[in-house]
Amino acid sequence: MKHRLRAFALLLSLALLLNLTALAAPAPSDAAMRGVWVSSVYNLDYPKTPGTDAASLRRQADAILDGAESMGLNAIFLQVRPSADALYPSGIFPWSKYLTGSCGAAPTDGFDPLRYFIDGAHARGLALHAWLNPYRITKGKDAEWGALPASHPAKQHPEYTVKYTDGNYYFNPGLPAVRQLVEDGVSEILDKYPDIDGIHFDDYFYPGQDFDDAATFAQYGGGFSDIGDWRRENVNILVRELDALIHRKNPAIQFGISPSGVWANKADNPRGSDTRGGNPSYSKAYADTLAWISEGTVDYVCPQLYWYMGQSAADYTVLTKWWSDAVKGSDVKLYIGEAAYKCDDPEQGDVWKGSAELLRHLGYCETQPGVGGHIFFRYGSFDEVPGLRAALTGYYATAANTPATDTPPGSGFDAAGDAARAAGFLQTFLLFLQAVIR
Repeated sequence: MKHRLRAFALLLSLALLLNLTALAAPAPSDAAMRGVWVSSVYNLDYPKTPGTDAASLRRQADAILDGAESMGLNAIFLQVRPSADALYPSGIFPWSKYLTGSCGAAPTDGFDPLRYFIDGAHARGLALHAWLNPYRITKGKDAEWGALPASHPAKQHPEYTVKYTDGNYYFNPGLPAVRQLVEDGVSEILDKYPDIDGIHFDDYFYPGQDFDDAATFAQYGGGFSDIGDWRRENVNILVRELDALIHRKNPAIQFGISPSGVWANKADNPRGSDTRGGNPSYSKAYADTLAWISEGTVDYVCPQLYWYMGQSAADYTVLTKWWSDAVKGSDVKLYIGEAAYKCDDPEQGDVWKGSAELLRHLGYCETQPGVGGHIFFRYGSFDEVPGLRAALTGYYATAANTPATDTPPGSGFDAAGDAARAAGFLQTFLLFLQAVIR
């Protein structure tokens, strides 16, 4: 009988121990986003000085990685495909001219910037997201087009391209072959870098409303009476297929998009925000973010809210609330894109001068439960704006920016209190158990 009692006591002890351990553990949580865009286009951030020398490219990468870590940031969004090119060795797209100074020219010593950034970010506790522009081919018009190597996919398939009214060239989003090209480029990154943390697009989809794709619409637009609806569906299909592709390869990888801050103005679309202007993405870039949220085909959205609080045409607070409502009830996270670059732009006036307005944004968003963090455009602005680096470093070191948890506020969950109560109960039970089995 005594042996049975001991056995029963041990089983009961194990069961209670497992439950009490679970009780004592804190609720799972997702860290608030504290990210920064690192732009390669125009050599804005990386590399500031292009060239093939691997040592120089490493030094410039280290400066960014060290700087982000020291500021308390936790994610870098590195632009690895600014214009149908690559900041990594690719079998599809040529080496970027923004990296080495000449499209197609490789760095020395087999240097792979993306691999270096991933390893360096992870060693410093940072996430690394690959930022891609899906359709843009040139920023330098005919001169850049003429300098593209013959191996470039746009030169291999000129029928994939459209010359827009701005003089630049873009892949035609309405062509299934273009969609496959974009997806193949993403697939290559996922296969080469399985430890990458995310795939990220910004606000560049269709370059504008007067895109010359009437022939493509005639060929592929069956079932659509409006070319705008067809264009939006072309982008929607790409987003759907990328979502499936990315999460089939690795469910943990985050796929997100940073659209223009105004989806649509209420005067033009009853679902839009109470704003005026702002280059609405629904009608200008044919990017229907609300559809992606509804379908759950992105893990997060990061609207670029590049306006100040109280701005008459587009108020930061109005837009933040609008986007918070847009993601409410979905599993899509909301991060806010912040215009750090405006703090150094004399044309913005006194409102943006210095870091005060940006810090007001961060403080305001702490009161908005739908906001999961911020991404700053761009890294170079931290040094170009006097005092901004120090201000953000201090903010993230001292502000009460507690990460959102899976347990909603006000639920009564108290991790520290529950852990203490669990430990006390466990100690009492073990003393009782020792007396029983003696």
